[in-house]
Amino acid sequence: MDTTVETRPPAHAPTRVLRPRPTRAQAEEAVRTLLAWTGDDPDREGLRGTPDRVVRAYEEFFEGYEEDPVALLERTFEETENYNELVVLRDIRLESHCEHHIIPLIGKAHVAYLPDRRVVGISKLARLVDVFAHRLQIQEKLTAQIADTIHSVLKPRGVAVVVDAAHQCMTTRGVHKPGVSMVTSRMIGEFESSETLRRQFFAMAGMGGA
Repeated sequence: MDTTVETRPPAHAPTRVLRPRPTRAQAEEAVRTLLAWTGDDPDREGLRGTPDRVVRAYEEFFEGYEEDPVALLERTFEETENYNELVVLRDIRLESHCEHHIIPLIGKAHVAYLPDRRVVGISKLARLVDVFAHRLQIQEKLTAQIADTIHSVLKPRGVAVVVDAAHQCMTTRGVHKPGVSMVTSRMIGEFESSETLRRQFFAMAGMGGA
């Protein structure tokens, strides 16, 4: 990652101006600047390796920019014995960072779709959540991106996504309200038009009171 490259907008991302990508050395120097800004000494023993560690952590936190979510779902299976009932993956661990403060939001996602001849490996659904979560996000956009990608690639009869997450930007700073979580949902196709189907999804995902 030391070479200067041009960033390309990932799939389902807004169009943005191409600009040279900073080098790893520049990224580490930016961390040193922030450490000094806090009032600490970036050259003291405990902080000497911090710029390198932070950059490596960022590579992991934001690896979703390097993956194409559409390509992830393109390998599907049609030998389903005409299965046409709900497919639900619940309690998918979700770790992301809010784009306003770059502070973690942690929770879980429940994902469902109603197949129309094609299904996808369930690990791909969990990976899709990770691809979008491992980018700078707001929860509303994250929820929509997961649902819209499943809808556009698999072309099912319906898609439902619910995300329930705690935002450390409001639990560890600002209003300091621990124990609060935010719930967002996106319903497409038959999930949008059928209350019965939504209730079935909520029950299968363990959200009976939703």
